[in-house]
Amino acid sequence: TIIGQLPRDTDTPVIERVDFDAAPVLSISVYGSRPLRELTEIADKQIKQRLESVRGIGSVQIVGGRRREIQIWLDADKLQAYRLTIDQVRNAIRAQDVEVPGGRIDQGPNELVLRTLGRVENVRDFEKLVIAAVNGTPVYLRDIARIEDGFEEPRSLARQDGTSAVSLLVRKQSGTNTVRVADTIKERLAELGARLPPDIHAEVIRDQSRFIKASVDAINEHLIIGGLLAAIVVLVFMRNFRSTIIAAVAVPISIIATFTAMVGLDMTLNNLTMLGLTLAVGIVIDDAIVVLENIYRYIEEEGYPPIRAAVSATQEIGLAVMATTLSLVVIFLPVVFLGGVAGRFLKSFGLTMAVSIMVSMLVSFTLTPMLSSRFLRKNSQHQSKDSGFYRIIDRAYGRMLNWALAHRAIMVGFFLLTVLSIVPMAMLVGKDFFAFDDQNEFEIVIKTPDGTSLAGTDAVIQNIEKEAWKLRGVQHVLSTINSGGSSSVTDGSVYIALSDLTERKFTQFEVMDDARAMMKVKFPNLRVAIQPVQGVSGGSFRAQSVILNVRGPDLKELQKYSSQILELMRSTRGLVDQDTTFSIGNPEVHVHLDRAKAADLGVRAADVATALRTMVAGEEVSKFKDGDEQYSVRLRLLPEDRDRPEKIQNLWIPSNRLGQVQLANFAGLEKNIGPTTIERQGRERQVTLVANLNNNVGIGDATAALEAKLGGIQMKPGYLLEFTGRTKMFNELQRSFILAFLFSAIFMYMVLAAQFESYLHPITIMLSLPLSIPFALFSLWISHSRLDLFSGLGILLLFGIVKKNSILQIDYTNTLRLRGMERHEAIITANHARLRPILMTTLAIVAGMLPIVLSRGPGSGSRAPIGIVVTGGQLLCLLLTLLFTPVAYSLFDDLAVRFKKPAAIYSDAAEPMKAD
Repeated sequence: TIIGQLPRDTDTPVIERVDFDAAPVLSISVYGSRPLRELTEIADKQIKQRLESVRGIGSVQIVGGRRREIQIWLDADKLQAYRLTIDQVRNAIRAQDVEVPGGRIDQGPNELVLRTLGRVENVRDFEKLVIAAVNGTPVYLRDIARIEDGFEEPRSLARQDGTSAVSLLVRKQSGTNTVRVADTIKERLAELGARLPPDIHAEVIRDQSRFIKASVDAINEHLIIGGLLAAIVVLVFMRNFRSTIIAAVAVPISIIATFTAMVGLDMTLNNLTMLGLTLAVGIVIDDAIVVLENIYRYIEEEGYPPIRAAVSATQEIGLAVMATTLSLVVIFLPVVFLGGVAGRFLKSFGLTMAVSIMVSMLVSFTLTPMLSSRFLRKNSQHQSKDSGFYRIIDRAYGRMLNWALAHRAIMVGFFLLTVLSIVPMAMLVGKDFFAFDDQNEFEIVIKTPDGTSLAGTDAVIQNIEKEAWKLRGVQHVLSTINSGGSSSVTDGSVYIALSDLTERKFTQFEVMDDARAMMKVKFPNLRVAIQPVQGVSGGSFRAQSVILNVRGPDLKELQKYSSQILELMRSTRGLVDQDTTFSIGNPEVHVHLDRAKAADLGVRAADVATALRTMVAGEEVSKFKDGDEQYSVRLRLLPEDRDRPEKIQNLWIPSNRLGQVQLANFAGLEKNIGPTTIERQGRERQVTLVANLNNNVGIGDATAALEAKLGGIQMKPGYLLEFTGRTKMFNELQRSFILAFLFSAIFMYMVLAAQFESYLHPITIMLSLPLSIPFALFSLWISHSRLDLFSGLGILLLFGIVKKNSILQIDYTNTLRLRGMERHEAIITANHARLRPILMTTLAIVAGMLPIVLSRGPGSGSRAPIGIVVTGGQLLCLLLTLLFTPVAYSLFDDLAVRFKKPAAIYSDAAEPMKAD
């Protein structure tokens, strides 16, 4: 419907689905000593077409190729001498280069197929085509044109390490596994490489799967080391190898069971699922530690035999373990159902964590008691709590606990001050969507002035290449022009591959800063963006971090507003590479028709436009078949007949009355400028402004600073200012996490209320949650990390972990009071009894996450914040929660006494099964 409303000769509109999951995953460089046309033929026929048959590949795009094309170069003077028009030449070629079926000849029981063979079989045969007869003499195509077996007009370029090359961008299909597809491609490429001529090389330059595999391998290493460290924590506290082995067994059993569940849920092993498993190492061992420690305490302190101790201790601690586990699992329910980009990122993470934690609870209720009953023995020489170090900790905690209970008002003051410190700490910590990892690569994206030719842009690119080789750690330089296929030869990209992170003492971002400084000095007037690689795309200004759209009805007003905003962006701290897509500097030559003269001369406007397009831009008039391949046959004037505007005026245009008329007789040419692109959003004109971020500033802080400045711009009604891209995703992330925290708190309260059969105790337990936030933020600030997607997830995870201590404290206090113990004594006794499992579980979680925190390998930039948040928040708020939870318990108990008898407060709760 829409196509029918467009002008007759308009190119077919291109409608593309924006799908980040179908992004390019590989860039293959084909190079050698042969001409580019031969390289292109080899890259196309022997590599591209065969790779496209690989399962999971969506498309393969050629960049910098020179595809074969048969070119017919018309001589304008000879056309005029023979009084021939461009239409006559075009129609004659099309009429004589044909192959048409003529039907069937019926011969009774047989039939024959009739075919007219008029197709040109050899390039030289084009010269023999008869275009017209002048005065009875045939005019051949060779009389008015030069025929070349050449290549199409260059509109893109690729060069690897200074050598001309053909680049292949390989895109995967949406939903396919990047690593699996990349491995399959490389296997197929190795097979194809063996069949290539010896002087032709095909090399993978950019490969997304390398970083993914290196990152997953690093996580696997963290998983193993974290499990060993968590086991060492158990050994230090329990001082018993059998206990250590029993607790440690929970880790591999839980992980293996989680793998099985992941297969059933059709999940893959990727960075997020493996990160979830690594974080779960310290958590899945928690339940086993709590149950094991209680069993061990029954054996050591109560003198129970192992089997009886396993049953009684597990029954006693079962409610607390179930409460801690279920209240932690419900934390991830909102994460699984988050929408937008955050939801896509975190769904697999949340499912992995939830499954592994549920499995760990099952292990702690079955395998841990069984192994304890069979292998634990009482140590006749000493108890595990006899350690001098532990006795010091226990006595110190006892004194502090007594002081806290005696000075409850001061503790409440500490609590309020800690909670209020969230505001200043939140202001100190930088905010971002997610941290960029050091992937050993980045790109310099440039845009030369409008009107620059391919050769002009290439000259600039070559100079940038020379300077790029002077940067630290450079291994490869791959340059491309117009790799996006937009037909704009002013768009260029210089991809820089660095040595591996483990082989250098400086970061990718430091090299990027060096490159930015170099570009400012060497190319001060060039539009430049220096940024991490956004997929294997060849670069684009639209890939920048900050994208701001200005929409409205009038282009002049948009130009005014965009100029003001661009100046504000340039003065905003943290923003670099500021630019705008608005440009009206594209040089044009306008043909103005005198319609009266044209009508007198028998010339139609459509004929003028068609003739000029054929003569200047060229037109595909036929196809040349060579074997199984077809190549375009393009008709065009000789370059010397169309290289200047004044020569265009001398061209001859078809006329109904006079045969042909010189363009200068009825039209004038004017040099002008026009827009490079025309943007519309919602049927309104739009201008886009973009910028990158300085490595020291997060997108949240930079956007907030820019928004404060934008408030001073007064825009007319009907004009709209809107952040998109990464800024929009950051804002969506903030809203998503607020909802996630809110629903997590509600679900957590519901689970705890059901477990304790009380409305009061869940509040006491959940008071530890706000205590963890300022310490988590402080950990981010002191480590120079930012609050982003992963660290926000870390705070959510911390919410589920810190209240585990409070559950253990309050559950055992209730148990002792139900046995008839006085409140103060019950609080002191319960907290002393639960100090060791609390310390063990806390340190086990910290130990399990320590490899993530200390890692400096692939992927550590995005993973480290979540480990920093959990370990820092858990350690720093440990003492305060150990002291404040008993204080809060006593305060709420006093409050309840005013409305209910103390004995009735605890009769509401189901009494735990007592040991025989």
